[in-house]
Amino acid sequence: MGFLSVIKGGLTKTRNALLSELKGIVGAGKITDEMLENLEEHLIKADVGVEAAFLLTDALRENALGKSLSTEEVLGIMRTEAERLLSDPPPFELKGKPHVILVIGVNGAGKTTTIGKLASRFISEGKKVLIAAGDTFRAAAIEQLEAWAERSQADFVKHQEGSDPAAVAYDACEAAKARGCDVVLIDTAGRLHNKDHLMEELRKVVRVIKKHDPSYPHDLWLVIDGNTGQNTINQTKVFHQSFPLTGLVITKLDGTAKGGSVLSISSALQIPIRWIGMGEQIHQLVPFNKQEYVEGLFENALSNEDAN
Repeated sequence: MGFLSVIKGGLTKTRNALLSELKGIVGAGKITDEMLENLEEHLIKADVGVEAAFLLTDALRENALGKSLSTEEVLGIMRTEAERLLSDPPPFELKGKPHVILVIGVNGAGKTTTIGKLASRFISEGKKVLIAAGDTFRAAAIEQLEAWAERSQADFVKHQEGSDPAAVAYDACEAAKARGCDVVLIDTAGRLHNKDHLMEELRKVVRVIKKHDPSYPHDLWLVIDGNTGQNTINQTKVFHQSFPLTGLVITKLDGTAKGGSVLSISSALQIPIRWIGMGEQIHQLVPFNKQEYVEGLFENALSNEDAN
């Protein structure tokens, strides 16, 4: 399945939510400020995201106010604005052997599954990958990650449940060097951004692996649930203040009307979106591509409307 079809499938609900909200302003004569305020309110309720809702309706205010426009013309204005809000991430390059990626996120965001999918992807590209089970608080997390490592044929380093995550990370980096691995993916305990002791533990992991090499970790990726809407942005800002994030992985965008949150995240945070998760299957974690995402959001919208 191509990336574009995965993205289009995942964004169906968002696309339909946008279309149904547009019906209030298309074909109702000249577009007024009141119509746009209503649209703004409905887009926020549809969880397109507060920031994105403001920016999309501002674009319409600038280009459509006082005009009678077709759905196609209105979608064209919104599409242009969406393209402006999004940016492609810089190319992913290995910066060391091994290239160390620390993966963080709150519980339930899909962090462990994401690590498994990333390992599969890197291995399919011919890279040797080691996964470190740094979430030592939950035996289930270690078991789940080990299953992913076996499935993807990645090397695996774990300690006992309840052991020091920094020690696991240190040993993983040592093993990766000895085994000639290209990429190390370090899992961490799901943490809330407002729990100081958990944030301190993460700082310790970073300090300890820097003893191997001051450039570690080369990447710090935050996995966030695309369903959490505006909360996601607030969480991410707090994480980013504590740890300079180099990339975001946005998960669970399949079957949700909140796919527009990617617009908000991209416009509110200057952090590259690296990957988006559109489902449970390995192939449904896809590299973020601005053009494909915009097409997924707006493409076929008119033919969908005709079919309804």
